[in-house]
Amino acid sequence: MAIKSDRWIRRMALEHSMIHPFVEKQVRQDGNERMVSYGTSSYGYDVRCANEFKIFTNINSTIVDPKSFDSNSFIDVVTDVCIIPPNSFVLARTVEYFKIPRDVLTICVGKSTYARCGIIVNITPLEPEWEGHVTLEFSNTTPLPAKIYANEGIAQMLFFQSDEVCETSYRDRQGKYQGQKGVTLPQI
Repeated sequence: MAIKSDRWIRRMALEHSMIHPFVEKQVRQDGNERMVSYGTSSYGYDVRCANEFKIFTNINSTIVDPKSFDSNSFIDVVTDVCIIPPNSFVLARTVEYFKIPRDVLTICVGKSTYARCGIIVNITPLEPEWEGHVTLEFSNTTPLPAKIYANEGIAQMLFFQSDEVCETSYRDRQGKYQGQKGVTLPQI
């Protein structure tokens, strides 16, 4: 298994719709405004965060239970700047929609700009033949409120191509998060 370069990412995105919308180069500025970079990097792709957020709250004193998730655990917010409360958690999604090839495993790592502010990004691997918007999980590990910005870089996807095709893909086993759009909550 080998990590794939910017040339491979560009070819897969343009010829096979692996990433849509796709940005061929790093974008660091919009007009005169500097931003957290997004787009193709040397060995990855920096995804953007959409403007739809689910901010966890304890206002209803619910329990977070992955087997019986209560939507009263969060509030929905549409905004260009999301404030994550201290020691709290937010769900969002990528702007980009992914279609992962059958011989590729994709993992995600956080961007250093946010990591240095105490914001941790947690995303599970994108398995072979998974497709959809990626649900993003952000933890604010600081005792202070923290900002994240919509339509700017938030995390980096790394693509690993196997020397053989997997026997059973995510699509083959009809994974429960296949084709997800928007911020997707836990499912059993």
